[in-house]
Amino acid sequence: MTRYLVLLRGVNVGGKNKLPMAPLRALLGELGYSDVSTYIASGNVILTSGRPAGEVKRQIEEALPKAFTLDTDLITVLVLSRAQLRTVVTRKPRGFGEQSGTYHSDAIFLIGIDAKTAMGAFDPHPEVDRVWPGVSVIYSQRLSAQRTKSRLNKAISTPMYKSMTIRSWATTTRLLELVESRPE
Repeated sequence: MTRYLVLLRGVNVGGKNKLPMAPLRALLGELGYSDVSTYIASGNVILTSGRPAGEVKRQIEEALPKAFTLDTDLITVLVLSRAQLRTVVTRKPRGFGEQSGTYHSDAIFLIGIDAKTAMGAFDPHPEVDRVWPGVSVIYSQRLSAQRTKSRLNKAISTPMYKSMTIRSWATTTRLLELVESRPE
């Protein structure tokens, strides 16, 4: 059995694709997943399964539009193993996420796109933004005091953004704690 983090891209954002967490947990239980839990209502699911990650992704992507009224063009599922999520957290750039009072830090998870290609979507403001490629992730950090000058929104407006889902660094590290809180 493998403990997975499932990230749902495009749910509960801007009033679109409203997906209540209790019915989502129930659906995943009906699909045969165990130890299903959610963390905040932004599409973070932790579950256990004996199925490979690709099968989990396919099954959830197929089940969601059947069970909920959603704009399926916006919904994408990313399934990460405990080891993959741990790699995202442990291979962060030096100092990244360690000054939450000064910087706003995000992990931009990549779905079916490599970091080198995804970096082309970013045009960081040299005085505000920093972005680093990682393993299946882009690390993004911006000065909190100058967030309005950030160019992160430029990446959000590109076609490549459909292959990305963003989580704050605090959420990312908390998700790792939750995934690791139960043995495999």
